Amino acid sequence: MLIKEFIQLRRDRVSFAMIVMIPLMQLVLFGYAINTTPRNLPTAVLLQEHSDVGRSVLKALQNTRYFKVTHQVEDEAEFDRLLASGTVLFGVEIPRGFERAIRRGERPALLVAADATDPVASGSALGALGQLVRTALQNDRGLPDAGRPLFEFRTHARYNPAAETALNIVPGLVGTILTMTMLIFTALSVTREIERGTMEALLAMPITPIEIMLGKIVPYVVVGFLQATLIVGTGVFLFHVPIYGSLMLLAGLSTLFIAANLSIGYTFSTVAQNQLQAVQMSMMFFLPNILLSGFMFPFAGMPTWAQWLGEALPLTHYIRIVRAIMLKGATMEDLRYDAIALFVLMLIAMTIAVLRFRRTLD
Repeated sequence: MLIKEFIQLRRDRVSFAMIVMIPLMQLVLFGYAINTTPRNLPTAVLLQEHSDVGRSVLKALQNTRYFKVTHQVEDEAEFDRLLASGTVLFGVEIPRGFERAIRRGERPALLVAADATDPVASGSALGALGQLVRTALQNDRGLPDAGRPLFEFRTHARYNPAAETALNIVPGLVGTILTMTMLIFTALSVTREIERGTMEALLAMPITPIEIMLGKIVPYVVVGFLQATLIVGTGVFLFHVPIYGSLMLLAGLSTLFIAANLSIGYTFSTVAQNQLQAVQMSMMFFLPNILLSGFMFPFAGMPTWAQWLGEALPLTHYIRIVRAIMLKGATMEDLRYDAIALFVLMLIAMTIAVLRFRRTLD
C-alpha cells in the first residue's frame, strides 16, 4: 500500500508541484515581499508658498525614508482628489506666510493629511513626524533659536480617524471571500462534468464554447453578488462600516470583479484533470492574492517586484475600489485606473479560458 501511494503521488504531477511550490511561495513572499513598516510612501505636497524654509521641510520629509514626494500641487481640489483616489497616502500642506511666521517665532502649523483606510501603513510614518520637527530646520540660518521646535504638525487621519480595524478589514473581506468562493465554484465546473461522465452530453448541445462558458459563469455572478450584498450589509449593521459612495458604482464594479475571478476559475477547470487538482490550483492562486493585494499587509511597503505582481491580481484593484467607495465616497473618475485594470484582467482570463476549453474539446 505504501509503494502504491508513492507511485500514485509521483504520477499526480500537479499535486506534487503544489507540495513543493506552496511552502516555497510562502517563504519567498513572507521573507522578501512582506514589510509591516513600509517606507517611501507616496506623498503629495500642496505648496501655497515657495520659500527656502518650505523646501527645507520637504527635504527633511523625504530624508525620513517614510515619505516619497510624488506630486506637488497648488490647489486643494487636486490635493483632495489624489488622496481620494489612493494615488497618494499622505498630503502635506505648506500654508501661505509659513516662513514669515517662523521668523516671527509664531510656531506655525503644517497640515498632514493621511489616508487612514490602512492604519498599519500610515501609523509608522506618522510616528516619524516628531523627529522631523526637531531636525527639519536645524541647518537653516537666520531663524530664531528658541530652544523649541519652530513649527508643529497637525495630523488629520482621513476616512478612518479612530483607526478602527473593522473599517479596514470588512471592505477587504468582501473581495477576499468573493475571490475564494468564485474561484472554487468555477474551477470545479468542467472537471465535475468530466468526472461525472456528462461532458459528452454537454458537447452534444448546439452551442459554442463561449456560450458554454457564459452558461457556467452567469449563475455564479448572481451568487457572488448575493454574497457581496450579505457581507456589506453585515458590515454596515454589525460593525457600523459607513458607505459614503454610490451603491450603484459599488455594485457595478463588484460584478466586474466577480466576472474576472469566475473567468480565472474557469481557466483552472479546463487545465485540471480532476476536482482535487482544480481546488489545488485555486488555492495556489488565492495565496498570493491574500499576501500581495494589500489586504493583510501594506501594499506600499512591498518591494517593486512584489507590487508589480500585486497589480496583476484582481483582488488588489478591488480592495482599493471597495475601500475608496465605502470609506472615501470615491467616484468613477477616482477609480478609473483600477476599473480598467479589472476589465483588462477579465478579458485576458476569458480569452485564455475559451482557448483552453477549445483545446480540451480537441
